[in-house]
Amino acid sequence: MITTDQALKAVTETVAAGRERGMKPLSAIMLDAGGHPLAFLRGEGASPGRYAIAHGKAYGAVMLGMTGTQQMNRAESQAYFMNAANGVFGGQVVPVPGGLLVRDGEGRVIGALGVTGDTSDNDAEAGLAGLQAAGLDGEA
Repeated sequence: MITTDQALKAVTETVAAGRERGMKPLSAIMLDAGGHPLAFLRGEGASPGRYAIAHGKAYGAVMLGMTGTQQMNRAESQAYFMNAANGVFGGQVVPVPGGLLVRDGEGRVIGALGVTGDTSDNDAEAGLAGLQAAGLDGEA
């Protein structure tokens, strides 16, 4: 289980990692294993629409058990699958890097972090740093 303290630390450190690396302003959300928000932070200067994008990245990861990178690869090779999955989830899935899975010590998915604001690969990089700072195991 991801604690509230860990969730807050992860989103705070993710946004800070982006700032320290000279990225555009980031926003980050942590979802629990059921896809419910635990914490969200919109970095200074980030556009307000970033909540929905961050949520979509994390939601797709936790609901499908696939990282954003894996979802993007699946969309490229089997667009019909990702289109169907996105339909099932009401269009809430954003299948690109920046949707990070969080796993426990036994490899079970316990949540997901969604990051947006810069390039998708940079979003994932900042997210990994934020998860590490929070003592969580992340997979991008």
